[in-house]
Amino acid sequence: MTLVIQKYGGTSVGTVERINAVADRVISHKKKGQNIVVAVSAMSGETNRLTALAQQITEQPRGRELDVLLSTGEQVTIALLCMALEAKGYTAKSYTGGQVRILTNSVHNKARILSIDEQKIKRDLGDGHIVVVAGFQGVDEHGNITTLGRGGSDTTAVALAAALKADECQIYTDVDGVYTTDPRIVPAARRLKSITYEEMLEMASLGAKVLQIRSVEFAQKYNVPMRVLSSFEDGEGTLITSEDNTMEQVMISGVTANRDEAKVTLQGVPDEPGVAVAILGPVADAGIEVDMIIQNVSADGTTDFTFTVNRNDYIQTQTILEKVKHRLNARSVDGDEKIVKLSVVGIGMRSHAGVASKMFKALSDEGINIQMISTSEIKISVVVEEKYLELGVRTLHSAFGLDES
Repeated sequence: MTLVIQKYGGTSVGTVERINAVADRVISHKKKGQNIVVAVSAMSGETNRLTALAQQITEQPRGRELDVLLSTGEQVTIALLCMALEAKGYTAKSYTGGQVRILTNSVHNKARILSIDEQKIKRDLGDGHIVVVAGFQGVDEHGNITTLGRGGSDTTAVALAAALKADECQIYTDVDGVYTTDPRIVPAARRLKSITYEEMLEMASLGAKVLQIRSVEFAQKYNVPMRVLSSFEDGEGTLITSEDNTMEQVMISGVTANRDEAKVTLQGVPDEPGVAVAILGPVADAGIEVDMIIQNVSADGTTDFTFTVNRNDYIQTQTILEKVKHRLNARSVDGDEKIVKLSVVGIGMRSHAGVASKMFKALSDEGINIQMISTSEIKISVVVEEKYLELGVRTLHSAFGLDES
């Protein structure tokens, strides 16, 4: 018998009506002879409500107690969904992360799953039950409740699929799949029938917000086929799988844009060994992640060092560099938070030459100046002025033939 793990996010279970609709969808799969395990998030807005309650008590609640509080959101959903399934004539059993024994490390608010005891679930499935598991949560080795961070229910679902060796992990959300780019920017964007784990990881890290990155990493590690589907309409969605299982190897699968970028430049630094670590070391010590890096050609024994950070870290990074400037006797610290990162992603780059030149020419023809460039085996990213975000995305989407015909 086919085993399917289904995950429903907050908007999918946001009201009693929506929970009943999810129950009907689960039952339709059960009628096809499938074994079903459902992982659910808290009802839409509930986690934010609980967080706000905590902050009314204290601005910095202790991680352990915050996890105890936040985990109650999913407990409400699993109970209501089981009630809905039983009201429709089907037996269902709900489990919190602790009851299933989703074992995590002890990092509160962003724990990582270590193992899952699947025996209870297997017994229930064998008895014909539909099993409903709380997403986003687990317990550590001391029995403390832990939570997995925002989007953690996706990771719960994939972990369950890996532990149970499920045939597919279906992620139901408010979109009907993964698109070649944001349809709000390019109405002609196409829904992809399939995409590789690598491509999905790149697109997720570069601004596409369909799936949580950790869940895709987990799926790739354990080779769990994932499918993104809409909770609100029927359709095939988008299958996320290994490269070996994809039929068409198109050159480019998608175009992404990320507004959460800012760049900083330390000008006139000595061009000598150890300078890069002298600049980036203090930035890393502050917990700030650096993305793209450029060091200009040396002139008169000095060079300019430019890198990008998340826009939320922009001010802090400038403050750090002002101190570094004095230590290195550099000339000045400059920055720009009005930038955007545009990227093209596709495993087809491995077997197609000329992707970069085609990308650069398309942008040049529209008068879009490229400030920085970064590449990997399956992606090329450029930094441009923020005002060119929509024009840049539309231009690249069209240049690589991704518009819906």
